Amino acid sequence: MTDWQAEAERLDASDPISKHRGDFLLDDALAYLDGNSLGALPKATPDRIDKVVRGEWGDGLISSWNTASWIDLPQRIGAKIAPLVGAQPSEVVVADSVSVNLFKLISAALLMQDGRKVVLSEPGNFPTDLYMIEGLEGQGLAERRLADRDALEDALDDDVALLLLTHVHYKSGEMFDMKRLTRVAHQAGALVLWDLSHSVGAVPVDLGGSNADFAVGCGYKYLNGGPGAPGFAFVAQRHHDRLQQPLSGWMGHKAPFAFSDDYEPAPGVDQLLCGTPPILSMSALEVGVDLMAGIGIDALVAKSRELSEFTRAAMAQMVPELPCISPDDPASRGSQLSFRHEHAYELCQALIARKVIGDFRALDILRLGFAPAYVRYADCWRAVSELRDLLDSGEWKKPQYAQRAKVT
Repeated sequence: MTDWQAEAERLDASDPISKHRGDFLLDDALAYLDGNSLGALPKATPDRIDKVVRGEWGDGLISSWNTASWIDLPQRIGAKIAPLVGAQPSEVVVADSVSVNLFKLISAALLMQDGRKVVLSEPGNFPTDLYMIEGLEGQGLAERRLADRDALEDALDDDVALLLLTHVHYKSGEMFDMKRLTRVAHQAGALVLWDLSHSVGAVPVDLGGSNADFAVGCGYKYLNGGPGAPGFAFVAQRHHDRLQQPLSGWMGHKAPFAFSDDYEPAPGVDQLLCGTPPILSMSALEVGVDLMAGIGIDALVAKSRELSEFTRAAMAQMVPELPCISPDDPASRGSQLSFRHEHAYELCQALIARKVIGDFRALDILRLGFAPAYVRYADCWRAVSELRDLLDSGEWKKPQYAQRAKVT
């Protein structure tokens, strides 16, 4: 039988990016395996926010829109995210939330499709993706169609305007073949919108090489931008001239400080801006993006796969009561593993009490996420060993672990 603790120590000792855990404010006794929900706090973020608040806002006041280049933050951070998703700097902009950006880009895609109204997705996709389609359907602007993932290609008929999928499934971790599905959708005359919320910063993404049309992504998971960090949006260069988004706010105007009564959209992805950028949260996001860019996506992906493979093998041997529902092939899954158990919620809460942080997804899924910049192999082994002990001891059955909080 494998000595998993010794193996974890060996892998941590040879990890080429282990030094970057020191870039985050993390208790050394904590095994944080929930960076796929909320990334850890970079140590540089508080100083950056303090500088923005005290120096740029406090001293610079309104002049900081120019002197501190606040006005350029959406484009500047977007250009830094672009290499992480295989895009050109001019194709990505930071703005609003994933939900709002989905609404903008679904609407824009439908306007490009000459009367086609069907937006195709899969049942069990992340709820906000499905809700945004449903909202447009309620206004008579879209028609929602759902097909199981193994039937998606057959569902791409002449009525489909847009294929909307999450690249890495939030619950199972299963990852779509972006290039193949985009090609098949295009052959059917459909456009494609990819949700990269569980992908960016941890798995390989090549929007350009896949010929993707649109994408959205999250700033508070693997990019470590903080709770509620702004999202980002991608529009392929070839669509810039035809882009029309419905939220014609002043920051998406061609010349916002001309204060014209009539809206003229800014060129390219700048049109996707709407209201005034949230400077504090964008400044925090930039710190996290800079960290990920500095490590490099190739190193992040390599470690992500090694962490998840180590954990999958250890769980299969040590905790067979929790079957893994994520794909066996690390190239076919995101930076997470999901395990099924009738009492997954209670087990998750009992783990948290032991300073091993994973999360729960209804109805019966325990997720362990692997943010490669700071997760150690020792953290993964702790999760496995603590789960084994909790099941053996029955400690998870304590009543307090069954009490449901608002956020699970």
